[in-house]
Amino acid sequence: MKWILDMALRNLKRNKRRTILAVSSIALSVMLITFMGGFVGGVLENMVKNLTKNETGHVRIVAKGFEERTRFMPVDELISEPEAIMAAIEAIPGLQGKMLVTSERILFGTLLSNGPNTKAVMGFSGDPEKEKGLLNLDRSIVEGRYLSGRGEAIIGSKLAEDLGFKIGDYMRVVTQGADYGLHLKRFQIVGLVRTGINMLDAEVFQVPVVDVKEFLRTDGGVQQILVMLKDYKESAEAAKLISTAIAGIPGSEGLVVRPWTEIGEYPSLIIMMESIYRWIYWVVAFLGAFIITNILMMVVLERKKEIGILKSMGLRRSEVMQLFLTEGALMGVVGSAIGACLGLVLCYIMSIYGLDFSSAFEGFSFPVDPVYYAKFDVLQALQMFGIGVVVSIVVSISPSRRAATMNAVDAIKSVA
Repeated sequence: MKWILDMALRNLKRNKRRTILAVSSIALSVMLITFMGGFVGGVLENMVKNLTKNETGHVRIVAKGFEERTRFMPVDELISEPEAIMAAIEAIPGLQGKMLVTSERILFGTLLSNGPNTKAVMGFSGDPEKEKGLLNLDRSIVEGRYLSGRGEAIIGSKLAEDLGFKIGDYMRVVTQGADYGLHLKRFQIVGLVRTGINMLDAEVFQVPVVDVKEFLRTDGGVQQILVMLKDYKESAEAAKLISTAIAGIPGSEGLVVRPWTEIGEYPSLIIMMESIYRWIYWVVAFLGAFIITNILMMVVLERKKEIGILKSMGLRRSEVMQLFLTEGALMGVVGSAIGACLGLVLCYIMSIYGLDFSSAFEGFSFPVDPVYYAKFDVLQALQMFGIGVVVSIVVSISPSRRAATMNAVDAIKSVA
């Protein structure tokens, strides 16, 4: 009813200081949860991005034996016909426009030496052109250039420093191949990479997959095929489509197709963190909106006579309750709108500048980008606005019910 809204607005204007205090409190809490939502969303996206592009993909296809021994990076558990598998995946109608890239990879461990210096490292190989877009290593070259041909390698700047390598040097790689024999190949270092990710900078070198297939005697096979999607949240459905599409293709026997959420322990940790933070948003909103309860309680006590007179004139309980709920809701709407806008501004600023935790992650081996950016998401800000409004209404229920259940005669007498 319009008269209830008009009366609620008039009542809020009667004590501007109290109204401003309540609006400021809910604005502060909504601003905080909006910024938290954007920053946490950015952190979680960072974790998903680095986990998927460096290790699992959004969907990963591997041989069953490789899945069982993943941490050993076995080079004898291979996908024998990777080109046919990738062609089948790229032809799936349900994934058209949703895929970014399909990439074949081989990883292998080795001891890399240069004079008296020796270090255990990981060789990473894939299609250089595809991996350039995935890992963005071409943008992280600090000296030299990116891969452009066979027999070339790029290595992390920290790894080069530890072993004393420089541009133009040849490194000799010795490791066990798919035929269980030891094989050696020389690669010329053409670029040094500094990504800020400790694992990549200190423990990894990249070489073309075509060289590694030959070097490790894989007969054209690869360890894994990774599928990257535009939206990582669609990975489970994509995995089902891929599993169906490759069934019956020569070389698909015994292959395992899994979304990133089912690979290892980190995905479950990320999902748990998302759930925990959702509850935190509600808790912070309730703490900020709780002042509305206190203010409305005070208003009810101060306006006993007014409430008694209104009820004696025929105002029903439900209308009294609606009046006070409307006051609480109006404070919640204004405060939440201001808070959501301020929080969105903070998210926008942090989405540009970010926070650099490089020093904190110097000894961290998990592939995580040390610079965190907030996620600028208008839809998420609207969700936080909604949380603020809902919480404001909820905390207004108790004082509104108290006003509605007052006896008109007792209310007037108590003031007289």
